[in-house]
Amino acid sequence: MSGPATVSGLAARAEALDAGDPLARFRGLFVDSPEVISYLDGNSLGRPLRRTADDVRRFAEDEWGGRLIRGWDERWLDLPLELGDRLGAACLGAAAGQTVVADSTTVNLYKLIRAAIELANADPAGPARTEIVADTDNFPTDRYLVDGIAAERGMSVRWIDADPLTGVTAAQAAEAISERTAVVVLSHVAYRSGYIADARAITALAHAAGALVVWDLCHSAGAVPVELDAWGADFAAGCTYKYLNGGPGSPAFAYIAARHLPALRQPIQGWLGRRDAFEMGPGYEPADGIRRFISGTPPIFAMLPLTGMLSLVEEAGIAAIREKSVALTEFAIAAHRELLAPLGVTLASPENAAVRGGHVTLEHPGFRELTQRLWARGVIPDFRAPQGLRLGLSPLSTGYGETLRGIEAIRDELARSDAGLPV
Repeated sequence: MSGPATVSGLAARAEALDAGDPLARFRGLFVDSPEVISYLDGNSLGRPLRRTADDVRRFAEDEWGGRLIRGWDERWLDLPLELGDRLGAACLGAAAGQTVVADSTTVNLYKLIRAAIELANADPAGPARTEIVADTDNFPTDRYLVDGIAAERGMSVRWIDADPLTGVTAAQAAEAISERTAVVVLSHVAYRSGYIADARAITALAHAAGALVVWDLCHSAGAVPVELDAWGADFAAGCTYKYLNGGPGSPAFAYIAARHLPALRQPIQGWLGRRDAFEMGPGYEPADGIRRFISGTPPIFAMLPLTGMLSLVEEAGIAAIREKSVALTEFAIAAHRELLAPLGVTLASPENAAVRGGHVTLEHPGFRELTQRLWARGVIPDFRAPQGLRLGLSPLSTGYGETLRGIEAIRDELARSDAGLPV
């Protein structure tokens, strides 16, 4: 086990990094429970902003209570598009009019994949595109959706057997994509390892074969710069409760490239995606632009935390957020190397920061049993089967000292287990 000198060196480094952190001023804006000594799960659920309680109270009293149903006409109906444009500009590299905040990630991915399949097969003279390309290590929702949609449409799935450590490579994508491919469904940042896929290259490969791509940005948005327009991306979806701190069950977002909007058919034709929703007419006529992709009534209350968080992201800038994210994960890997590797813990994320997202995954056979003990002492990572512990380091709310406290606790609990001490 590493001795006091090692720990002292890491502590001094953490103190210096925290003192020189240009984003340190943001940490005090988040709720910080005294029961939590190290929160390492920002990639699953971000901390709430302190202002959220006041925002909710003001909304309930002034807008909901004061304006009542008039709020829909005055502001609320446009909020999904307004927040979508802000999110697109701040985090996604997307020009206005292409992003909307609505529904859940699952619902948005379903709509995008179904719409992409129809669009890819729109030319009756073209080849029959009967395959969906996806990878075996993608998040379960993505895989389940692909399976279900393939069954609905009588299609087949060409699975890329991805290495959890290296993720889907452009070479693997090139081998899987063909003239039979309708749509490629991949995550930009792998949920397990944090590997960053080469989205620009894979998108270009799909387009060269006449296929479309749906990118899952759940582990990218708010932590890793995304350039959807520059990549030539077709579609993307993601959640807002991770690095965007929107809260449990906060609405997701969807991106549709402007070039696809005129021909895109909405597969879940809800009333608010209609051209004149309040006409209550007999037939569905899609609204112009990205509004056609909305299905149901926007969850206005649930958008309040995201509204506040976007202001912080806009102020900090995604480039500075990414720089802090890289520094945090580099520090976590260094602490792992000195404190945890001697106890048999292995790194299951890329060492190269250029292809590593905002979280670090560590592996050890004892982590499943260890997780609940860590939670009980106020150290909160998350466990991913079979033996992975993810450290999700949210740049605006997480410091280096907090990160070190968590890794020290992991070391202590592993040492107790190895020594056979009561837990």
